Parts: sequence; structure tokens; C-alpha cells
Amino acid sequence: MSDMELIKRYAAGEEEAFQELVKQYKDSLYAFLRRFLNQSDMVDDVFQETFMQLYVSRDTFDQSRPLRPWLFTIAANKAKDALRRMQRVDSANLGSMFDSEDHSIDDVINTLDSDTRMPYDDLVRDETATSVKRVIARMPAKLREILILAYFHKFSYAEIADMLRIPVGTVKSRLHTAVGRFAEDWNASLLCETPN
Repeated sequence: MSDMELIKRYAAGEEEAFQELVKQYKDSLYAFLRRFLNQSDMVDDVFQETFMQLYVSRDTFDQSRPLRPWLFTIAANKAKDALRRMQRVDSANLGSMFDSEDHSIDDVINTLDSDTRMPYDDLVRDETATSVKRVIARMPAKLREILILAYFHKFSYAEIADMLRIPVGTVKSRLHTAVGRFAEDWNASLLCETPN
């Protein structure tokens, strides 16, 4: 059943339709929030707040618009609110550029998504995933959000622009900045991990 059919049924008072929507989106939304917040104690609260917003928006949701971008926008806004409440200050330092082998975000994601199994792959994959999470968590919220929406959740530029209420050109610019920032921080983290 499509999102729109479920929304219409829910708007008509069918609670089961709401439960089905939660079931459909729980995994992807939870993964998004884990990456965005990088603090497991906050993820559950923001996850519940997001679906509570959907629950109370039964009568006001614009059924002509797709649910997925709207839901992820709510989640991103709730996550930002939670971070503000925690008065979390971004402590990332741009530092200086290091001369090292360039690793793009695509290389990192391809490493994480690779289906080829070799000895020690699970260990390397876990270490890489932990490093990726650490680098992304240190990024400013605006860059982290764009990166997660584009690369991990595969939203289009237009969908991201609609979700964040910014022009498509700004999405492209921020994504370019985010990828560059990720590459710098990733390379710096590799240098820090390399034994002398």
C-alpha cells in the first residue's frame, strides 16, 4: 500500500494505517537519526517525537506532497532541536590541509557497502564505519545533514532543497563543501591513525 493511501486511511481515523507507516519508515528514519545525532540516548527520543508529529498532523498533512521528504524534514528539525537543547558546541577544527592520499566519500561508502568478503573484512568494516561516524559527527550540523540525506538516504537535490527549504543551488554548494570537509577530516584521521 502506498504512503498516500495509508495517509488517507489514517486521516479517516484508521489507527492501523499509522502503525503501518511507522513500520515502513522506522528502519530508515532510525538509521538517519543515529547518523545525524551520533548519540544513542537522544535517538529514541527524537524518533518518538518525529512520529508523534506525524500522529498529531493527521488533519493538517498536505496529502498532495510525498510523505518521505516531509518525515525526514521533521526528523532533521527535531534532531537539531535536541542538539540545541543539549547546547552541544561543535568542537571540530578545520586545521590545516594534510598532504596524503585522497580518499573521497564515495571510496569510503563503497568500502562500507562492498559485498566481497575477505579475512578480517568485518573488523576493517567495523573500524571504517566507526571512523566514518566519528568524522561525520564532528562536522557542522548543516554539512552533516546534507551529507547524510544525499549519500546515505539517496535523496535528490530537489528533495533535499524542499526538505530544508533552500534553493537547489545551495544544496549543491553545501554538499560540495560537505564532501570536501569530509575528505579533509577523513584524510586527517587516517594520518592520526598511521603509526610513525
